[in-house]
Amino acid sequence: MTDFKTAVITGAASGIGRATAVAFARAGIRSVIGSFPDDPHDPYETLKLVKEAGGEGVVHELDVRSAEQVDSFAQRAVDEWGRLDIAVANAGIVRLHPLPELTDEAWNDLMSVDLGGVMRVFRSAASRMDHGGALVGISSISGGVYGWANHAHYTAAKAGVLGLCKALAVELAPRQIRANAVIPGVIDTAQTQDSVNSFGKEGLGTAGVKIPAGRVGQPEEIAAAVKFLSSDEASYITGQHLIVDGGLTVFMPVA
Repeated sequence: MTDFKTAVITGAASGIGRATAVAFARAGIRSVIGSFPDDPHDPYETLKLVKEAGGEGVVHELDVRSAEQVDSFAQRAVDEWGRLDIAVANAGIVRLHPLPELTDEAWNDLMSVDLGGVMRVFRSAASRMDHGGALVGISSISGGVYGWANHAHYTAAKAGVLGLCKALAVELAPRQIRANAVIPGVIDTAQTQDSVNSFGKEGLGTAGVKIPAGRVGQPEEIAAAVKFLSSDEASYITGQHLIVDGGLTVFMPVA
């Protein structure tokens, strides 16, 4: 058994997942870089940045809708380095569907990624954690705090991540496995730059003006929160959520 920590991170080809892999590398944590095969972003660019940060990692393709693939993903950390300590469930999709157009198929597909995928990653990872561990789910300000019109399935899934973490915090506490969530505010990622399903670049600019911090957030700022919740410094924190939003949720827009 080695004395360094290892992590698995889904959705790590770009955005928050990539930033988390780099943050872990700087902290001496080795990562399995999870990436969806059809993701247009290059997970090997993440691996390059991890190595430039002095860390070590491996790329592993998976679809979080598949229990078998998620099991293989979690096992990869054990096969490579002999242990698994941290699981970051970050993979997610966002789709715009007004309620009259929200078919059962569209609902189930998004739920299987954004909530079912988190459960599968946590289930597979926890079964491979022998000496305690940390599970961190990435929720969203949509669902975690606010509603979002035309995104009922996304909002419901992200709210579900919080409930999942609370339940697992209690269930896994006897094994010293902690479960927490991060609620990102409006963050500049490839997903939020999608002008069809999300804000788009112009929308991000408009949103930034309305946030007390005066700007939208960066992936690295969410990664810092994930790293903290994964660390020994957070050893007595479980079943909680940490909002990282530049003050958006404490701003009273009618004032």
